[in-house]
Amino acid sequence: MPEFRNIHVFDLMKYRLPWAGKVSILHRVSGLLMFILIPFVLYLFEQSITSEVSFVTFKSVLAHPIIKLVVLALIWAYLHHFCAGIRFLMLDLHKGIDKASSAKTAVAVLIISLSLTAVCAAKLFGLF
Repeated sequence: MPEFRNIHVFDLMKYRLPWAGKVSILHRVSGLLMFILIPFVLYLFEQSITSEVSFVTFKSVLAHPIIKLVVLALIWAYLHHFCAGIRFLMLDLHKGIDKASSAKTAVAVLIISLSLTAVCAAKLFGLF
């Protein structure tokens, strides 16, 4: 007969989560991050459209490196949430639900979202 026991906090470090599980957790984290940053985005939007003077203020606020990192986190959250959302919609249509294709699509979501985030980071930090 199998023995079931409670999982201890230290046991969590021993588990190896598959790529699909990691993408699922990151999908939830990115959704939470976008929800938490709604006031920040609304502030930036309001500062950018109020007047020319406020737009200059907006540009000066956005020039700060920490604010750029916050914006980059928001960009990553949106891109990852979007790509993973498409993957989950395909899973809801019963496409790619076997283990091998699920792992491939999970890795593809990570590669696509991180590469798009890198392109946006290069543009945000003025590399091109």
